Amino acid sequence: MPRVLGVDIPKEKRIETALTYLYGVGKSLSNEILADAEIDPSKRAKDLTEEEVSRITSSIQKRGYKVEGDLKREISSNIRRLIEISSWRGLRHKKGLPVRGQRTRTNARTRKGPRKKGMAIIRKKKE
Repeated sequence: MPRVLGVDIPKEKRIETALTYLYGVGKSLSNEILADAEIDPSKRAKDLTEEEVSRITSSIQKRGYKVEGDLKREISSNIRRLIEISSWRGLRHKKGLPVRGQRTRTNARTRKGPRKKGMAIIRKKKE
């Protein structure tokens, strides 16, 4: 498996699709990177030479794209900043509720987690 920026990309897929396994790289950014590195997008990842892999890596770094760890760090620092200044979005992040105005009476299970079981009423048996 070829490694790009410390991530193993699948060798059986086309390189334009395989690059999307990097966090922060989508289809359009993948095609931009390949055009900059002058590599055919229809080529399979297993057919890449070491020199082509290094051109892809240098293209990502040269253009200044934030991918993988840098991007995750920036996103988490943005969320941390929102929480520190006690903005509405920060409070929603802190409580684990939807941030962008979605309803919570129903349909917020992804953010809220599985339903909590209600407390069962236990009655003493009369003897």
